[in-house]
Amino acid sequence: MAMLVLLFSLFAGFAHAEPAAININTADVAALASLNGIGQSKAEAIVAYRDANGPFQSSEDLANVKGIGERTVEKNAERLTVE
Repeated sequence: MAMLVLLFSLFAGFAHAEPAAININTADVAALASLNGIGQSKAEAIVAYRDANGPFQSSEDLANVKGIGERTVEKNAERLTVE
């Protein structure tokens, strides 16, 4: 019985695991596309913007990329990092 409780708690813990943080200054297109509201084309736009303008100073700067608004940045705020 104790083994079943332990297994259940392990599986329940995995179900609630937080997605990994994404450094928007180093992430590739695939990683960026995993963000909420960011698909392949917006991820490519982020990389192109970063290449043209240099690294982002803060995650809020992501809203400077055409097609990405403040709401998208807010939805992903807990996953975004800038290093």
